[in-house]
This record gives sequence, structure tokens and C-alpha cells, in this order.
Amino acid sequence: MITSASNGKIKTIQNLQKKSKYRREEKLFIIEGTRLFQETPRQLLKEVYVSENAEHMLKDQLIDIKYEVVSDHIFTSISDITTPQGILAVVKQPFYSLDKILAKENPLLLILEDLQDPGNLGTIMRTAEGAGVTGILMTKGCVDIYNPKVVRSTMGSIYRMPFIYLENQEEFVRIFRQLKENSIITYGAALMESKDYDQYAYEKGTAFVIGNEGKGLSETALSICEKYVKIPMCGQLESLNAAVASSILMYEAFRQRRLEIP
Repeated sequence: MITSASNGKIKTIQNLQKKSKYRREEKLFIIEGTRLFQETPRQLLKEVYVSENAEHMLKDQLIDIKYEVVSDHIFTSISDITTPQGILAVVKQPFYSLDKILAKENPLLLILEDLQDPGNLGTIMRTAEGAGVTGILMTKGCVDIYNPKVVRSTMGSIYRMPFIYLENQEEFVRIFRQLKENSIITYGAALMESKDYDQYAYEKGTAFVIGNEGKGLSETALSICEKYVKIPMCGQLESLNAAVASSILMYEAFRQRRLEIP
């Protein structure tokens, strides 16, 4: 049983919880709770930790899984959850290729530019899975998808929704060019020269481009989007939450494509 806060494994967990740079370098992240543990593919599990008090309650979930027991006091100190459920794991980061994402016929994509809110990103990823999105592309300025709050918000979709980070502005621009070459139309969520979102057809290759929660899309993004969409609103609202706006657009494409739900 691990009982010391100075234990090397405990220090590693704390770094993975708090530091995005450390997560990138180690290509690892942390998941917590019984639901996420059950959702995690076993081949991605690197290490599993269980609190002393919860071990007997989790026996059925831990069959054939190697794990270490951590004293309750130490487990609380490494958890990012207010009320820990007694199980935590170090998980290998999954990786995806753009070529594989674009290989699907008439892909439906999301391009996210500098989204900062962990809850927004997690909700978008979860909704994207439900709406049949093919993949999500994100600028490097977006919040780290392996941030513990983002991971929890995905409710397991992080393992099933392909995603890629774009390293710099040059790659961001190049992606738009590549999408166009693949007959994928980019629709920027913006007011300039835009039509209501339900005035377009999204049955063919489609990419919705969503900007930062406060600033919207950058001038660069606006200049390279092929078309622009807006969501009509009553009252005095200027905009919707990024996750809400993304959901409306994704599900309009879902409606038009008449996807069969498994």
C-alpha cells in the first residue's frame, strides 16, 4: 500500500493532473471514477490505483486488472474530484491521423479555434459522438483535451471521437486547403455574409468552424472559410455558448443526413 506523499508514483499522478506540458511529454493522462474506468479500453490502461476504503467495493471491476492500493488520505490528495470514488488510472493517450479521418465518405468535421473552457470542449466532444461527427480538429490554443475537467465532461467519448491538434497557424491554413481539395466545405460560425444555419445542405463533406468563446473566429479563420452560418436568436442575445452553438450545427447535419442510430 502507498502511504507516503513523497512516493514517486504519487508525484507523477499529481504532475499529470496539473500540468498539460507534462501530459504532452509523457503521452499520458489521468481518469477518475468508476464510469470512466469502465469506459477506458484496457489496452490504454498503464497503472490503476484504488483507495484503501474503496478496494472491497470495486473488486468486481478489478478482476484480472493489476492495481495498487493507496491510503485514503493520500488518495484524496491526488484526486481532482471533490468526492473521490476511490479509483484512478494513468492512461495512454490515443492518437489519430487526419488521413484516416478524411478517408470516410462525406465526413462531418468540427474545427475549433482557441476554445478555452474545459466544459465546452468536453460537451462538444460528447455531443459530436452522438451526432455522428467524423473527427474534431483543434488549434493549439484550445484547452488541453486531457485536462481532468475536459476528460470527465466527455463521459468516455474521448476514446471514441477522433481528434487532432494543429500545431501552428501554418498547419491551420494548410488544413483548410486540404479540406477544400477533398471537396469538404468549411462553414464558419460568424455573422459576416452569413445565412441561417438551416439554409444550407450538409449531406456532403462538411466542416463547421467554431471560434473562441469571447472573441469568435480570428481574421485568419474568417478569411479562409468558404461559407458562413449564423443561428437566429430572439431577445437581446449576441451569441450562444460555444458548446450549444456547436450542438445545434452538428445536429442539423445529423438531421439532414438521416443517420441510423446504432
